[in-house]
Amino acid sequence: MSTAEVPVTSDDQAEHADSPGYTQPVVDVEALGLLLDGRYHEIRQLVRDNLAEHAGILVDAEELSRADFRERVKDVVVQMAGTGQTGMGFPEEYGGGADIGASVAAFETMGFGDLSVLVKIGVQFGLFGGAILQLGTKRHHDAHLRDLISGRTMGCFAMTEFGHGSNVQALGTTATYDADTQEFVIHTPDDASRKDYIGNSAVHGELAVVFAQLEVAGESHGVHALVVPLRKDGQVVDGVRIEDCGRKMGLNGVDNGHIWFDQVRVPREALLNQFADVTPEGVYESAIENPNRRFFTMLGTLVQGRVCVGGAAINAAKVALAIAVRYADRRRQFEASTDGEETLLLDYGMHQRRLFPLLARTYALHFAQDVVSQQLHDVFSGPGPNEAGGESEQERRKLEARAAGTKALGTWHATETIQECREACGGAGYISENRFDALKADTDVFTTFEGDNHVLLQLVAKGLLTDYSSEFEDMDQFGMVRFVAGIAVETVVERTAVHKLFQSLRDLLPGGDQWDQEAGLLDPNYQLAMLRFREEHMLAGVARRLKRGIDEGLNPGDVFSRVQDHVIATARAHTERLVLEAFVARAAELEDGDLKVALNLLCDLYALTTIETDRGWFMEHGRLSSARSKAISREVNDLCRKIRPIAVDLVDAFGVPPEMLRAADLVGGPGRDAVS
Repeated sequence: MSTAEVPVTSDDQAEHADSPGYTQPVVDVEALGLLLDGRYHEIRQLVRDNLAEHAGILVDAEELSRADFRERVKDVVVQMAGTGQTGMGFPEEYGGGADIGASVAAFETMGFGDLSVLVKIGVQFGLFGGAILQLGTKRHHDAHLRDLISGRTMGCFAMTEFGHGSNVQALGTTATYDADTQEFVIHTPDDASRKDYIGNSAVHGELAVVFAQLEVAGESHGVHALVVPLRKDGQVVDGVRIEDCGRKMGLNGVDNGHIWFDQVRVPREALLNQFADVTPEGVYESAIENPNRRFFTMLGTLVQGRVCVGGAAINAAKVALAIAVRYADRRRQFEASTDGEETLLLDYGMHQRRLFPLLARTYALHFAQDVVSQQLHDVFSGPGPNEAGGESEQERRKLEARAAGTKALGTWHATETIQECREACGGAGYISENRFDALKADTDVFTTFEGDNHVLLQLVAKGLLTDYSSEFEDMDQFGMVRFVAGIAVETVVERTAVHKLFQSLRDLLPGGDQWDQEAGLLDPNYQLAMLRFREEHMLAGVARRLKRGIDEGLNPGDVFSRVQDHVIATARAHTERLVLEAFVARAAELEDGDLKVALNLLCDLYALTTIETDRGWFMEHGRLSSARSKAISREVNDLCRKIRPIAVDLVDAFGVPPEMLRAADLVGGPGRDAVS
């Protein structure tokens, strides 16, 4: 990202593509690909090779019956497990790779391929396996990890219920301890408490990690997880009823089902007891006394699934962009110049406007995903929260919030990008062989599983409002309203340090209060300051609205409902600022040269289109004049022209295997026969 709007050398960044002194960067696709792959290049390449080997499943998805496709997906999952790519995050003693970061990288890269395979891998190794690893202890690890890592035992993650979607604390399934037999009795009391949409359950699941209200000696201790058998020798066990969810909008290679339990008995040792246990005599024990904190600690250990879904969605967007950009570089339409030849789609300014901001945002989200993946690795690779030297509660809360925000933006981005790329390919994008139908259908659910995006952004805002206050960690949304109303709003405003932001800008730029009129549009300090100002202004506004509502005597629930749109907007603004910071930081680390220039073009484009998209807010709040707004739009168009000559290189650097693109007529990749 350039530091001034003047012509500079190619070692930095230029002002305008047609200005004297501008040198068009040349992208080394291999070097950029290695940069994107990062420390886990070998792992990502292993996954790419596996995807290419099993490319025929893309054709199978279109031609097989649903039952046969499910079996095909299972076979591919087990075969990939045999390569070691799915076990990267498990301990070495059980056949894993003992590297959580590697497991995230492997899963993200699976987003290039068939997404039924990806989701079944996520259920088996991320959710089911992750729950046993993170919530269980050695007895559970010894009993289950080797077989689940190899795919010999298939399992489910039975949390969601028909009547209790995102409100996990209100689950209806019960697990009642019988001290006489030293067993837990798992029961579904009503139809609202049936387990719903459970992947791997309709056909293949043999075990399930079941989340239920734990009842011991007549006292409820909240939601806990237990390992419960579903099938033995291929037959559903007594007391368990499973129904197939039927055909879905997408992901029909995954066998989702509904599950009911009728007084199913499991031994006391089935309780995953990392954070709580029940003695044989029926005494409940936990090192975490506060039940709410215990619950959130349990759920926090499962944050890896949320991180992985966001990364996979970003990679699915890369597939769509690779197809659409390469197609637009081949397809001609109308004669827009005087040379007698029809013009390439990618040479049209509107086509650039449609695709290149999405390309820039994909790169930005890629680097933001790298940050949250590294945080996940750091938090869960060291001692746990109950061990000496373990990570602090604050570190976990920050990880959960950042993972929630990145997942929300990443999955929404995938939905938007895939649709725009489909339209940008015209009728060709409607042909199944060209992948857009599967990409659209299979990623659509990403915005709601592993947490509905709007609910996740409320989690982000919760942390922002109280700076991870210990009092707040144990509160529901109504407690949050009361808490915020009980503190001085000035405390929140001071934490956001708006006044410090303005002071730093006065020191940085001689324009004083006119900084936003005088700073260079391509100055990263200007771009970051704009996003910080928006975030901090919104945050202070939410706090004031909460306090005002309580002062007026309104019900806390009504108060929260009234400001919910502001809460979501604040969380989104916060996450967009984090994404830009990650991109700016990564570009700044590079040595001067063409690669840095290319990334800075994308970084500038992401920053300015983010401001442009919300220009109404900035203008309403006095931070953007109409003249400045128009200047940003001109600069965005100019950046698109700069990116045009290297656009194909930028998508090629994603490293999507040609077999995964298919789309022979669109991009010149392997055709249908080559991957069947």
